Amino acid sequence: MSDQIISKDGYEKLQEEYEDLTKNKRREIADRIQKAKDMGDLSENAEYSEAKDAQALNEGRIIEVGNLLKTLTVVDGCKKNEVSLGSKLTVKSDGKEKIFEIVSFNEVDPAEGKISNESPIGRAFLGKSKGDTVEVETPRGLTKYKITKLA
Repeated sequence: MSDQIISKDGYEKLQEEYEDLTKNKRREIADRIQKAKDMGDLSENAEYSEAKDAQALNEGRIIEVGNLLKTLTVVDGCKKNEVSLGSKLTVKSDGKEKIFEIVSFNEVDPAEGKISNESPIGRAFLGKSKGDTVEVETPRGLTKYKITKLA
């Protein structure tokens, strides 16, 4: 897991999530548990059970995000002449132009063209330059992309 890389923005988002989980969510769930306890009989108290489940999920996510923050490698900035994490590239495929941004796993948003550096398409673009053609096996079959612009 320590070989996973992340952009500075992605790392900051994880830090914000960690703080929210530990400071806000934890308190909200503790309040829910206390209110449910105040209702009396815990054996038939659905609110208490739901709050305890939420607590377990939250604590699990805190551990997961905390471990990620300790093991990820932050990559700041991108290379100018080569596709890397943070690169924005314009490609042509089947006569259509598409714009992609190579992002870390927690920033992925296909609707916005943000693709993971760990995805098949993202991995295929890494290290390539303007003018290069990349072939990627997609669910629709083999797709060719020609990099026309790199920023």
